[in-house]
Amino acid sequence: MFKLKRVSKKAGLPPGTLVHIGERKVKKVKITLIDYDETQFQEREVKTVEECFPFKDTPTVTWINIDGIHDVEFIEKLGTHFDLHPLILEDIVNTEQRTKMEDMGNYIFIVLKIPDYDKEKDEISSEQASLVLGPNFVISFHESERDTLNPVRERISKGKGRIRKTGADYLTYAIIDCIVDNYFAILEKLGEVIEDVEKDLVKTPATETLQSIHKLKEETILLRKATWPLREIASGLEKAETPLIHKPTRIYLRDVYDHTIQVIDSVESHRDIVSGMLDIYLSSVSNRMNEVMKVLTIFASIFIPLTFVAGVYGMNFVFMPELNWRWGYPIVLIIMVLAAGSMLAYFRRKKWL
Repeated sequence: MFKLKRVSKKAGLPPGTLVHIGERKVKKVKITLIDYDETQFQEREVKTVEECFPFKDTPTVTWINIDGIHDVEFIEKLGTHFDLHPLILEDIVNTEQRTKMEDMGNYIFIVLKIPDYDKEKDEISSEQASLVLGPNFVISFHESERDTLNPVRERISKGKGRIRKTGADYLTYAIIDCIVDNYFAILEKLGEVIEDVEKDLVKTPATETLQSIHKLKEETILLRKATWPLREIASGLEKAETPLIHKPTRIYLRDVYDHTIQVIDSVESHRDIVSGMLDIYLSSVSNRMNEVMKVLTIFASIFIPLTFVAGVYGMNFVFMPELNWRWGYPIVLIIMVLAAGSMLAYFRRKKWL
């Protein structure tokens, strides 16, 4: 489940002050550097940020991937060399940023949310990913080490498709497209969970079912908050008047835009289903209560005349004509049985039972 983190420790600090906000998810920052063009490719893990500096102005395409954003000194040193604005660096280390895109002229900054399904906790979690698109480089920042972008790495290493023949803008597209595709996998899993809850809702709605519905409602609402801005990013990148994005790449960005619309539609459908499930749960509980009340009312209706007869003959008056009858007691019992049976037959004929 998505959770808001405390941001109070930034209160009163001047703009551009780097303070990591969020959970520290890795012990040590990991830097992976991928450099390639149509003829050559290299991938390695670098130990220091200074090893990345020579790749700023190389003619090849360079992808610098950072797993772990808690080391603000490292982020500041990298940002200073690549001419990133202090406010951009502030956004990178703050994991509570909204999905957005900012065109800074000589580079484009993008913030995305990467969803994930936690099998142990049986809930959807999310991490922030930040991208910096430069003339010939892409820098990606992640809260932890993830395998979400492994398909992109594999395409680069094996030279699949056109990724090795294009520039940093196409690499940015490939990363965004991979993240959007990951939303489809999460939504598919969410759909399976919704189906299971629906089955429980129809068969035996219980308090646990209501809790599951509430959890699903929170997850769909927060997924909606993460996916709606994706449309703005895809559209903004496609229409951006910047030399950083070339014309051949824009058609692919249009395809990402279409995918984001599909994601949004799926999220909205799941959200409507979950909202309807809550109404179904309340109706089911109300119907069960009505059934119980109907049974209790029928029993009460049957025993009202029986109680009346028993009450009459339970009075302690001396002069009661039926008290001296030899067959009085059996006759009264027979009358009570006939009265109860007649009422049951009447209820059945009326289909109240």
